[in-house]
Amino acid sequence: MGSGKSTVGRLVAARLGLALRDTDSDVETVAGKSVSDVFVDDGEPVFRDLERAAVATALREHPGVLALGGGAVMDPLTEDALRGHTVVFLDVQVTDAARRIGLNRDRPLLLGNPRAQWLRIMEGRRPVYERVATAVVATDGRSPEEVAAAVLDALGLTADA
Repeated sequence: MGSGKSTVGRLVAARLGLALRDTDSDVETVAGKSVSDVFVDDGEPVFRDLERAAVATALREHPGVLALGGGAVMDPLTEDALRGHTVVFLDVQVTDAARRIGLNRDRPLLLGNPRAQWLRIMEGRRPVYERVATAVVATDGRSPEEVAAAVLDALGLTADA
């Protein structure tokens, strides 16, 4: 959360002349409501089921850049589905995440003490992110444009690729 997945994904896609697809948007389309409302109205298990289906569909159908929700890879089926695909872990630290998202806006998993919740969540997710990632790109102190350039560099790609 707060790494800039959607923003950086949009920039990377544009530089490569590809389309961006965001699985959170796909979930919202299927559910007919925001991710936050799915969490509140239906619960996290329903959201995770919708997310798993959205990722599987996108991996089958979408030839461009795909932005996954931060918890998507925690599902073993999604982790398995990502094998063989290029996956970039945008590594963000709590200070930059707090600056970017405020750690409280429309983030159901951050209710209560947002900073402590974010740290707890990242502690659990980091090993999976690192295991799934083809490349890891640090985002701290970088603009979205700089992160996008670092992603392309880490993958050995250029805007002409």
